[in-house]
Amino acid sequence: MLNMVLLFIGTTEIIVIGGIALLIFGGKKLPELMRGLGKGVKEFKEGMKDVKEEINGGEQPQESSDQEQPRQTPQEPKNE
Repeated sequence: MLNMVLLFIGTTEIIVIGGIALLIFGGKKLPELMRGLGKGVKEFKEGMKDVKEEINGGEQPQESSDQEQPRQTPQEPKNE
């Protein structure tokens, strides 16, 4: 239900929320808060990317033909 409410936020509501945040935190503190929030979101996305790579890392077949195939050693003939 929260997702439905967030979908209907318009430009006016965003401006009002930004104005209230500016009044509460002030002009000097607000950029610091947003910078910290941005860094947090960036780190979260990087963490999610790392987790996805770990999960999918062992399951994906190698499609590259540039990699060398393991060499087979010739077997010695048996002397009977």
